[in-house]
Amino acid sequence: MRPAPDAAAQAASNRSAPPHAQAEQLAGRLPALLIAAERVAYAVAPGVHGRRRVGQGETFWQYRDYEPGDRPQLIDWRQTAKSDRIFVRQSEWEAAQSVWLWRDASASMDWRSSADLPAKRERAEVLLLALSILLVQGGERVGLVGLDRYPSNSRHAPGRLALTLTQPSGSLPLPLEALPRHAALVLFGDFLDPVPDLARALGHYVERGVKGTLVQVVDPAEVTLPYRGRTRFEGTEGELPWLLSRAESVREAYRRRLAEHQAALQDACRRLGWVLLTHHSDRPATEGLLSLYGALATPPGRG
Repeated sequence: MRPAPDAAAQAASNRSAPPHAQAEQLAGRLPALLIAAERVAYAVAPGVHGRRRVGQGETFWQYRDYEPGDRPQLIDWRQTAKSDRIFVRQSEWEAAQSVWLWRDASASMDWRSSADLPAKRERAEVLLLALSILLVQGGERVGLVGLDRYPSNSRHAPGRLALTLTQPSGSLPLPLEALPRHAALVLFGDFLDPVPDLARALGHYVERGVKGTLVQVVDPAEVTLPYRGRTRFEGTEGELPWLLSRAESVREAYRRRLAEHQAALQDACRRLGWVLLTHHSDRPATEGLLSLYGALATPPGRG
């Protein structure tokens, strides 16, 4: 439940538009989204180090299409001869070095408390794409879980990810067939759902040996509840509206409940061996990217 500023009303208007109009609106965001992500990535790049790990492993995982930059020795000529496409044989170890990405595209992510702030979804997508740029520059493969068949380290991968983000991303737990054992998974969302439900979803991946990071993107008003006086809260996902004569009267109880939720979320991630990062949308995106890349670069059990 959140106050209904102009931004929320606009988001509701966008969702009610015809499908082709929604597609045009989403496509129109891509250039600006990529430019913003590139700026963030290039601002952070000088201060980060590569995180690729040396390893062995010949266990077959899947075939993928040949991409510019792949070594000719990787081509599987027998599989290629069966069709008009060129295939590369990918081992499970190689796939496990990939980083799979996902962001919550639910209506709550379209909310922002002020026109001066980015919507949570916008900030999540900028962080996701900026991270993909850094990873690809380091030679790693990235993919959108549930939407991509296999990860890519092509220099065009971030642009393709941006285009793919216009498609629905589903909810947790996501399909596991795209994830090899011991892959890395980064999930972006506000994660304000009940913690037991989220823990069950994450356990879905833990059972497969997948290591992950939750990047919780929150609006500052969701943390402080700064509203005073008569305030009408409207649900972003079909909840009934709630009218308070004095919003400040529930502030302390709200903050206490939020602190309990955060503590439970942190505890669930710790028990599952995952990392939880919280990013406020009024903070610089570079700050969030540095924290995220640092968490991914830290070997398990350290940090």
